[in-house]
Amino acid sequence: MAKNEKSPDPRLLFGKRLAQLRKERGWSQEQLALESGLARSYLGGIERGQRNIALLNICRLAGTLGIPASELMDF
Repeated sequence: MAKNEKSPDPRLLFGKRLAQLRKERGWSQEQLALESGLARSYLGGIERGQRNIALLNICRLAGTLGIPASELMDF
């Protein structure tokens, strides 16, 4: 990446990764929302890179998906 180019927004990268892991399990946003206790609209905002998700919610989503939190950051 050239020096003057911006790095991709980590919120977008995180959202894409969350959507990928959710879809690999065959889950809808609604199902992940119900299982994790987070609002579906909030999850949609995360997946679109519009939310700056809190660490507690990262851990909650990882636990719901049955993965280490670090896997959500593997982008």
